[in-house]
Amino acid sequence: MSISSLLNKINQFILNPLILLVFAIAFLVFFWGIFQFISSETVDAGREEGKRKIFWGIFGMFIMISAYGLIRLILGTFGIPTPSYPFNYPAY
Repeated sequence: MSISSLLNKINQFILNPLILLVFAIAFLVFFWGIFQFISSETVDAGREEGKRKIFWGIFGMFIMISAYGLIRLILGTFGIPTPSYPFNYPAY
């Protein structure tokens, strides 16, 4: 097994699913923050909590997209072929 195939397997089976999981969690936090913000129309503490969750959800999604881009940049720099679309899983 060559180093490029090992790095592709690590990327495909460990890093991409981990990035997708954390992105999904950040997405849920974002929408939970929107729900809290809308549902607490008059309560200032609830609105502030909703704003904070919206911010951290957006921040988390930005970090995960950046991590995915950084991994693709590193693989491309070393000439390791990357899949043509994200989260390329083989059919079993």
